[in-house]
Amino acid sequence: MEVKENRAAAPDLSVSLSGVRLKNPVIPASGCFGYGYGMTEYYDINVLGSISFKGTTLHPRFGNPLPRVAECVSGLINSVGLQNPGIDEVVSVELPKMREAFHGPVIANISGFSVEEYRECCRRIDGEEQVAIIELNVSCPNVHGGGMSFGTCPGSVAEVVGAVKEVTALPVYVKLSPNVTDIVSIARAAEDAGADGLCLINTLLGMRIDLKTRKPVVANVMGGFSGQAVFPVALRMVYQVSRACGIPVIGCGGVTTAEDVLEMMMAGAHAVEVGTANLINPWACRDIIEGLPEAMSRYGIDSLASLHD
Repeated sequence: MEVKENRAAAPDLSVSLSGVRLKNPVIPASGCFGYGYGMTEYYDINVLGSISFKGTTLHPRFGNPLPRVAECVSGLINSVGLQNPGIDEVVSVELPKMREAFHGPVIANISGFSVEEYRECCRRIDGEEQVAIIELNVSCPNVHGGGMSFGTCPGSVAEVVGAVKEVTALPVYVKLSPNVTDIVSIARAAEDAGADGLCLINTLLGMRIDLKTRKPVVANVMGGFSGQAVFPVALRMVYQVSRACGIPVIGCGGVTTAEDVLEMMMAGAHAVEVGTANLINPWACRDIIEGLPEAMSRYGIDSLASLHD
């Protein structure tokens, strides 16, 4: 008599962002994974759900003066300053190299210092093979608005989103700054202006002082604080925004484990970006993905998409 082995079905890790299907919800965050191909010496990056590639501006940028990084307990401060080769070289050089290494949909992180820069960058990236989503980094200072970050003012966020939606058919996600009093009002402004989704949080503003020199460690004085320490703040904001808005949310901030991914998705995220963990452990995203099935089984989750049913 033949005995059939009873095997439970493998958990379904797939998720969807505005119609873009990802094999799993794990996405390296912009600025923490380059354009992906540099990580192929560590593992096959095609295990990833997607990649949010390095923040891109209209013109090439060298970035801020050195030193740019300061270590902290359970995190770090960076002030890289959007170093990148500019949109034209990203399109002509970086994206073709990226396609050779990664075969899934990618997210284009776009930055700018005026509404016109955001608009032009998105116009040039629109229609590029493999780019499935545009992620607007609105944490940049508005040079025509007194230097205040676009992301701290609902009106500025709405203006950028409206301008970008005119030049691209791609889903537009807005990466929100946590350095505001009311994150929900900013999120609603983006949604009302036509944003297809949101990503939060970007880095918190922080600094360190060198006790020997009595001066700030980072040359730019302050920088973006990220890492495991910010996870509770990010989780709280994802929870608030996902319940106030009707568009998908990508959770980001301090994610380091498969359990963190589940917690983010239970808070309302449809996918999760992993940032600083990649700088500490190059295999971080791979390890998180490999750990998801076991973590899902442990908590009785058959499908990640079911967390939003």
